[in-house]
Amino acid sequence: MIRSITRAFSRPGQNSELWPVVLLLFAVVVPAVCLVWFMNAAMENERLAGRQKLADSYRAQLYSIQTQLERHWEERLDELEKLARAMPPAAAFAKCVQSGFSDSVLIANEQGDIVYPNSPSPVAAGEAGPKWVEANHSEYIRKDFSGAASLYRALAKDAANMHLAARALQAEARCLVRAGQKEEAIRLVKHIFAQEQYHNAADPQGRLIAANVELMALELGADDAIAQRLKQRLMDYGNPVLAAPQRRFLMKELRRLRPKTEFATLAAEELAAQSSPTNVWQFTTASRRVVALLRFDTLQSHLRAITGAPVSLVPPGADHDAAFVSVPAGARLPGVRLVIRLGNPIERPTHIYLWTGMLVLAAMGVLTLFAVRLLRRQAALARMKNDLVATVSHELKTPLSSIRVLVDTLLATEKLNEGTAREYLQLIARENERLSRLIQHFLAFSRMERNKQSFHVKPLAVRSIIDAAVEAMPGGRLELQVPSDLPRVMVDADAVATALINLLDNACKYSEAGQPVILRAEAMNGSVLLSVQDHGIGIAARETKKIFDPFYQVDQRLSRKDGGCGLGLSIVQSIVHAHHGRVSVESQPGRGSTFTISLPAAKESVDG
Repeated sequence: MIRSITRAFSRPGQNSELWPVVLLLFAVVVPAVCLVWFMNAAMENERLAGRQKLADSYRAQLYSIQTQLERHWEERLDELEKLARAMPPAAAFAKCVQSGFSDSVLIANEQGDIVYPNSPSPVAAGEAGPKWVEANHSEYIRKDFSGAASLYRALAKDAANMHLAARALQAEARCLVRAGQKEEAIRLVKHIFAQEQYHNAADPQGRLIAANVELMALELGADDAIAQRLKQRLMDYGNPVLAAPQRRFLMKELRRLRPKTEFATLAAEELAAQSSPTNVWQFTTASRRVVALLRFDTLQSHLRAITGAPVSLVPPGADHDAAFVSVPAGARLPGVRLVIRLGNPIERPTHIYLWTGMLVLAAMGVLTLFAVRLLRRQAALARMKNDLVATVSHELKTPLSSIRVLVDTLLATEKLNEGTAREYLQLIARENERLSRLIQHFLAFSRMERNKQSFHVKPLAVRSIIDAAVEAMPGGRLELQVPSDLPRVMVDADAVATALINLLDNACKYSEAGQPVILRAEAMNGSVLLSVQDHGIGIAARETKKIFDPFYQVDQRLSRKDGGCGLGLSIVQSIVHAHHGRVSVESQPGRGSTFTISLPAAKESVDG
């Protein structure tokens, strides 16, 4: 594979220096990928092993909590059992609910029959007699409510027991209301039914009379004193007459009339009255005297009270696969499971290890990039050195060969003709000049590459630099457009003149015969612009970015014809940049080129 990639990068027309870089990248990337894979596999195995060890530890903890829960249920149920044995059913119900263990309870007798919540027991108060018939006739037939109220009052005074007296007083209050005497009715309820003798009085259906008439008084607009008295009656679980249905009804009605009234046992009463409550668990004591009713939230609260660990209960049918560890909650909670949800407890350190490895790989990648850049730079330097040697050898060989041929010809001629000798000497002088220019280019390029070039900068007139460059150029093809009021520039005269000479030489070399070369100078935005324009072959847009590279030549045939090694524009760019300027080119194929040097103006007066 590497050999095929090497061949691919070594094909003609491609950069054969890239294959060492590719080899270096493979040498780093492949081990890095393998390292990441092995690291990930090792961390995954470590994570699974740690997770299993942690799961075993938590599972043992859950079984311990299961045992604690079983013991907790037994202890609290024993307490409820003792309360049921020591108290009447209603009072035992209230105490069991107030203990906080369960949401509600059912109290049973020794035979297993539910005795609370209970139903009202009918109460026989004896025959009412003719006077009851007369009072009822006055109330329901004659509609004489005031007379009926008086008859009922007399019956209450003559009644043989408290039940009959309480019924008569209840009827009197009812007739007073129907007669429009609401205040008298409220006063009757407030004063008469406050007496102890009517505390347990019941109607024939077994309902507590005092509680009913107090609710009637509240509906008529009685004050809070009667409301407080009714609340006390309803919370008196020692009263054997007040049955659970009447108690629930009166509690809800009192809350309707007085919304701020709270009953600690109302929710328990309603739960106990449900025939088949949902989401409720039943715990029965050993003697079956008490059945504790617990909602699922209450079970959770008991669990939180026992342990501070992140443990919860999952009801039957719920999905517990997402739990870290789960075990059955015990025999009293069939289908319920104890679970621990911890998410991914091993993930955080694993991620730390992974990110540490990634940072190490990133550092390796950065170092590899630096190594690649260094390798490419070294390859570029080596390639430049080879190009320099090849170019120097070729470019020096051409003028030297020409000079040798001309000299050998002169030496071989026995009788020299003055015209021919002068012509040959002129050719030798031109080749010598060409040779000198090549050597100067090579030396200048070498000094610039080694940062050994030194410049003697001083303020100079632009015209003097242009004149020096023009004098060095033979022929009369130059056209100057130089104004006289240009500012001075801080430059090295010889260096900038050399840059101009290179541009002029290229313009003459690549222009057709008879076409002028224009040299312009102008001031613009604190800079002096020196432009060399020709009407030659031009340069393609894709080539303009490369022509300033060392040894780069757009048309090798023209360079071989007219001489050149591809260093002129590179030297121009180096000189201009050293003077804090810039060089640019505008060109189109077939329409010529314009090279522009921009140099910062000196802070002095303009040229004279």
